[in-house]
Amino acid sequence: MKEKQQEIPTKPAKRRRKQLLKLVVTCFSWLGAAILYYCAFSIFFDTPMEYRLKHRADRMKQEYAALESRYDTLSLVLENLSERDRAIFRSLFESDPYDFDSEYEADRNATYEAMFNHSTRRLKRDLRERVNKMELEMKRLNESYQALQAEIERTGDASHHIPAIQPVINKQLSLLTTSYGMRIHPFYKTLQSHQGVDYAIPEGSRVFATADGKVKEVRRSSTSGQTVILDHGNGYETSYSHLSRISVMRGQQVRRGDIIALSGDTGLSLAPHLHYEVRLNGMRVDPIHYFFMELNPTEYQRLMRIAQSGMQAFD
Repeated sequence: MKEKQQEIPTKPAKRRRKQLLKLVVTCFSWLGAAILYYCAFSIFFDTPMEYRLKHRADRMKQEYAALESRYDTLSLVLENLSERDRAIFRSLFESDPYDFDSEYEADRNATYEAMFNHSTRRLKRDLRERVNKMELEMKRLNESYQALQAEIERTGDASHHIPAIQPVINKQLSLLTTSYGMRIHPFYKTLQSHQGVDYAIPEGSRVFATADGKVKEVRRSSTSGQTVILDHGNGYETSYSHLSRISVMRGQQVRRGDIIALSGDTGLSLAPHLHYEVRLNGMRVDPIHYFFMELNPTEYQRLMRIAQSGMQAFD
């Protein structure tokens, strides 16, 4: 009797286990069938999201093809223009121009290629260091800006007498042909000190006063041609040479931005251009460092790269 009493409760337990196992197997079977159905459906049919993505990818391919075609056309035009510029440069200066932009691009591309080989950890570390340096640089620049602003406030109206703009319209920064420093003389073919900057501009282009001041001298010579010298006070003077026409007279007061003359090809000049000088306390200084009112930091760096290319003088 005891053995029968022990067997009776075990049968319902076995039945429940069988039912549970059957239920689990059924669930897994349905889950597997659903997965197989989804896989089969995905192979032969696109979901709405996949459909949108495919069509978006097709549109992007078409746009990319159109942009690539346009890029090829513009590259061809730019190459032709560059070749024409080089030919003109060679005919004028009997030498090949210095391609500073290509060298700058090559250095930047080399830096990017080196970054591809770095690990993610190193890239994060380098980025963190660059961000920290930029924060320190921004702090330093802000302090410098505050000091400069205070100096400007102390200077007052005297800031209008500093030659702080270019003497010609040069928004594309492409007209500067000769910078300050040792350059080859176009006629004597010797290395001489070029104590100003040359702008290759068509004859008759407007020449502007770069600061408030008074016309100190209007003269004509066999070397510098027609020339205007402005006295801005505080030791600053500016000189504008090889002019075709002068619009001011000695002793006349001028303001920054006033048209004082038209450019020309007078005197000992290779081609129509403007020779511009800045003098501080009688000493000629590099005018490029005085274009701060007109140029942002990026434009100033670009102009400095142009100036460092070692171009031949026009006078």
